[in-house]
Amino acid sequence: MKPKPKPHQSKPAAVAQTDWGGVADWYDQHVGDAGSEYHRQVVLPGAVRLLALKAGDRALDLACGQGVLCRLLASKGVEMTGVDAAAELIRAAKQRQTPDAPRIDYHVADARDVEFLPADHFNAVACLLAIQNMHPLGPVFTGVARVLRPGGALVIVMMHPAFRGPKETSWGWDESQRVQYRRVDRYLLPRKTPIVTHPGKEPGKYTWTFHKPIESYVKSLRNAGMLIDAIEEWPSHKKSTSGPRAAAENVAREEIPMFMAMRAVKVSAT
Repeated sequence: MKPKPKPHQSKPAAVAQTDWGGVADWYDQHVGDAGSEYHRQVVLPGAVRLLALKAGDRALDLACGQGVLCRLLASKGVEMTGVDAAAELIRAAKQRQTPDAPRIDYHVADARDVEFLPADHFNAVACLLAIQNMHPLGPVFTGVARVLRPGGALVIVMMHPAFRGPKETSWGWDESQRVQYRRVDRYLLPRKTPIVTHPGKEPGKYTWTFHKPIESYVKSLRNAGMLIDAIEEWPSHKKSTSGPRAAAENVAREEIPMFMAMRAVKVSAT
């Protein structure tokens, strides 16, 4: 029998909120049932491959948004649980749940506090394009390690922290060499940066993204009893087909990754 989650207790109000609930309607329309273009072409195929789940396995989608990954894996027979801090996004996820689709358990909860979920329960946990909105990392990874079965895996996909830091990295063009390059102004020191959550329409709405160097993720996972067994760096799928810079743009896209994926395995009791 599937263990029932414990009643969830809300975290203290003093803990900063960095969810996307304030733009849930826009986000739901943007992502839709199957995900954005980047989800469909790059993020979801790579994440599903790294998760390596089979029908009957149990998986948790941490910061699940409006349920794109949950729906995809549930359609493959995986027993899915989705958690997100934004009640508005969980509401959207439930509204997209059709009566004839496999049941998905959705919960409004902070990724830093998943004590209401049963221990040693999930074969895998996923966190897609959300880890950089979470701080600190320690409670997130400690909670993941507790709910994973021994040998279970956490798969994280994020914007590449070395090349895609908001306001600290950008594209540049060297006219003399006919080369497009990625400029990196800052990388090593942790920082938080406000990012607009609804670009082009409501510039006053923003949340925080927390930049951390790769070593911070490695150390936090190690401290939680997790061992990284895979790191992959994924480029954009887009191609330039016209214009004098098209060839250089395509080389830059292929050489400078847009996303980084990590898989970490639970190797010790927590």
